Amino acid sequence: MPRIRSILVGVLIAVSTGSWMLGAIELAANFGAATMIAIAIALRGSERYATFSYTFTIFAAVIVALQYPQWFLAIGEFQTTSLIVPLLMIIMFGMGASLSFLDFAAVFKTPRNVLIGLLCQYSMMPLIGFTLATLTHFPPEIAAGIILVGCAPGGLASNVMAFIAKANLALSLSLTAVSTLLAPFITPYLMGLFAGELVAIDLLAMFWSISKMVLLPIMAGLLFNHFFHGRAVWFDRFMPLISMAGIAIIIAIITAAGRDSLLTIGGLLIVVVLVHNALGYTIGYGVGRIAGMDQASARTLAFEVGMQNSGLASGIAVEMGRVATMGLAPAVFGPLMNITGSSLAAWFRNRPLNNEKASD
Repeated sequence: MPRIRSILVGVLIAVSTGSWMLGAIELAANFGAATMIAIAIALRGSERYATFSYTFTIFAAVIVALQYPQWFLAIGEFQTTSLIVPLLMIIMFGMGASLSFLDFAAVFKTPRNVLIGLLCQYSMMPLIGFTLATLTHFPPEIAAGIILVGCAPGGLASNVMAFIAKANLALSLSLTAVSTLLAPFITPYLMGLFAGELVAIDLLAMFWSISKMVLLPIMAGLLFNHFFHGRAVWFDRFMPLISMAGIAIIIAIITAAGRDSLLTIGGLLIVVVLVHNALGYTIGYGVGRIAGMDQASARTLAFEVGMQNSGLASGIAVEMGRVATMGLAPAVFGPLMNITGSSLAAWFRNRPLNNEKASD
C-alpha cells in the first residue's frame, strides 16, 4: 500500500507539473490540489511525518481557493467572511476546555521563565514584523497585516510541537494561555505603536474584538472543563478535529478574499513570513539558553515565540473590515509555521537532551 501511494503521488506531481508547463493552469491547479491531498493521506500512515498531513490538507484548500474563489466567498447571499469570528470563538473555546485552572499554577511556580517568554513574544516578534514591513514597502494594509502577526499571542500549534520535540510542555501550555489572555490588553497597544501610521487603529474597538474572540470563549471553556471534565468523551475526541477544520476554513476564506493581492505579491510575502517565523524560533531558543534555561525549556521558548496565533490575527483583520489585505499575512503564516514547526520539532526530537536540571 505505501508503494502504491508513492506511485500515485508521483503521477499526480508529474501531471500537475506538465499541465503547468503547457499553460493549462486550471488543470494544473486541480491536479496540484489532488497531489496535496494524496500526500496528506500518505503521511497519515507515517508515525514520524503524520504531523505534516494537516498542513498539506490546508495547502490543497489554498490551491482550490485561489483557483475557485467564488466557492469560498459566498453561499447564495450569505458572505462567508462572517463565519471567521464565530469559528475562531469555537477554536478558543476548545483551547479553554483543554485547560484547567490548575494549569495556571505553573505560572506562579516558575514566573521567571513565563515572564521571559512573554517579553520575547511581545517585544521581538512585533519589532521583527515592523522591520520586515518597513523594508519590503508593501501597501499599507498588507504591511499592517505583517505587523499584526507579530503582535498576536502564541499559536495553539506550539503546544503540539513542544510535545513532539520533547520540550517543556507545562511551560508551553502556560505561555500560550497567558499570552492569549493578555492579548486584548497588549495587542491593541502594540498595533497602535507599530502600525498606527499605516491603518487607523481604534484601541477600544480592538480590545473588545479580541476580548470577544478570546477571553469570553476561553473562560467558557475553562468552566466547561471544570464542571464536565471526564463526562464528555465525545467532546475530547471531536474538538481537535473541529478546531483543525475551523482553521482550514478560515485560511481558505481569507485566501479567496485576497486572491488578487496574493497572486501579485504572494512570493515576496511568503519569504517575509518565513523570515519572521525563523527569526522567532532562533531568538526564542537563543534567549532561553542565554537566560540559563535547560534545553527542554529553551525548545519550548523557540516554538512559543516563533509560532503566532494567525487565526486570531485573521479574526482581528475581519473585525477591522480588512480581511482581503491585513488578513493575507496571517493566512500565509498559518500553514507555513506548521511546516517549519513540524520540521523543527522532528529535528529536536532526534537530538537527546543534556542531563540538565528541569526548568519548568
